[in-house]
Amino acid sequence: MDIIGALKQEESKLQRHLTAVQGAISALNGGSKTAVSTGHASSSRDARAKRTLSAAVRAKMSRAAKARWAKIRVEKAKKAK
Repeated sequence: MDIIGALKQEESKLQRHLTAVQGAISALNGGSKTAVSTGHASSSRDARAKRTLSAAVRAKMSRAAKARWAKIRVEKAKKAK
């Protein structure tokens, strides 16, 4: 039984899970990082500047999201009747 090989496999599996969780957290916080990473997440993220959205773009995204949710609520109300 190759214990070192099994531990390395477990390490790589845990690293993939950690990257996926970090991607999900980033997505929920409005980040643009994807769940799949080719290298170390912290080194590539630190090198880039943080992207910011203008107030106009944030307002446009907010209006679009509110419209989507309003549509969902209307459809849900129709199904309830």
